[in-house]
Amino acid sequence: MEPFELTLAEAAAAVEERSLSPVELTESVLGRIDAVEERLQAYVTLAGETARDAAARAEREIAADGYRGPLHGMPFGLKDMIDAAGMPTTASSRVRADHLAQADSAVAGRLSAAGGVLIGKTHTHEFAYGLTTPQTRNAWDQDRIAGGSSGGSAVAVAAGTATFALGTDTGGSIRVPAALNGLVGLKPTYGLVPRHGVVALSWSLDHVGPLTRTVQDAALVLSALVGPVPQDPASLRTAPTAYPLPPGDGDLTGLRVGIPVNYYFDRVAPEVEAAVREAHTQLADMGAELVEVEIPMTRYVQATQWGLMVPEATASHERTLRSVPELYAPDVRILLEAGELVSAGDYLRAQRSRTLMRQAWLSMFDRIDVLAAPTVPMTATKTDQTSVSWPDGSTESVSDAYVRLSAPANITGLPSLSLPVGRDHAGLPIGMQLIGRPLEEAAVLRTGHAYETAHPCMRPPA
Repeated sequence: MEPFELTLAEAAAAVEERSLSPVELTESVLGRIDAVEERLQAYVTLAGETARDAAARAEREIAADGYRGPLHGMPFGLKDMIDAAGMPTTASSRVRADHLAQADSAVAGRLSAAGGVLIGKTHTHEFAYGLTTPQTRNAWDQDRIAGGSSGGSAVAVAAGTATFALGTDTGGSIRVPAALNGLVGLKPTYGLVPRHGVVALSWSLDHVGPLTRTVQDAALVLSALVGPVPQDPASLRTAPTAYPLPPGDGDLTGLRVGIPVNYYFDRVAPEVEAAVREAHTQLADMGAELVEVEIPMTRYVQATQWGLMVPEATASHERTLRSVPELYAPDVRILLEAGELVSAGDYLRAQRSRTLMRQAWLSMFDRIDVLAAPTVPMTATKTDQTSVSWPDGSTESVSDAYVRLSAPANITGLPSLSLPVGRDHAGLPIGMQLIGRPLEEAAVLRTGHAYETAHPCMRPPA
């Protein structure tokens, strides 16, 4: 096995015991980029020489007994919405083509302090306002979408061109590409990971989190990101937290897993439903108690998501939308212009709906510890596909289909973890998401880790 094929935890263990050096690992990842980047297009900016310098520095520090922890010497990618000092943050848009970050974002600074090696900035759907990331190709099938908006981050990790990467998630933008590329994607509790230095899409819905190959890897990265910063008023005043995962055979005795009886299995591809229901059975075999629950206020989910996101995004882009509208991609420009038509009353009604929905979901969690549901209703679509037809005769756009099952966790701010649970007839990955109570990342990580103990991480074709 080549070093770039190792999971983060495997690579970290090898570096700690000095059977693998950060320089060897980084060179392996850079070699992998040379081999696959031209066809996958995960990165918008690469930092090869800077990464080599950082890896050499990490190697010297470790040799001098200065090991900082499991991220020391690990090559990673940052979604190009996240500032890293001295590098462009373009949000994959011509609008920000000349932008150069003057300082690290909070999360980039923390990864640097942990000894991480930044390989480059990964593509996003322009300004994170979409679910496909059209520049980037799926790691499993290059004729299919990567998912979005953190598609570049997902493909980089799936293809072995980063040991982990960070993304942002406003309506599913970490979890959707994670599901479509056979990865683990974690959207933490709203405010748990600070967003200072991250380009905003919708300030009341935006989250930052990791994309990794395993749940164990996600726990390692999350541990380095948590903690408030004064520059982000929404960041929660929680102490830095570690998320250790128990070793063993995946015993889930005493855990109550919610099985949705509505919404999450409506208009879902049969293979996706079958894989997730089989995963439910496997969780029960590990000792979990399966509890059927009704998802509240489902008819308001998409109206609330769009009612919050669209006007907030338009407000963020008000100046440039007026001064350089021609620089936006057509699909993003249409959405931003549509936001100017949302009234203050509609926005306030969406805020009220979110409050009621969050209260209803918290009441539902009185009966369960985690909810287990499909991440997305279908696997990766072809790059030219724009709509989906369902057996009930209904159709919806690809973006609406992908956001439909992931949006509730953004509206409510609850932690949600997507992990692979199988493949469809074409060999494409299928994802299941585990949603928990506020600040109970440990519960969703424990549940996901128990499942993956029996299901090794999925590797895409070379």
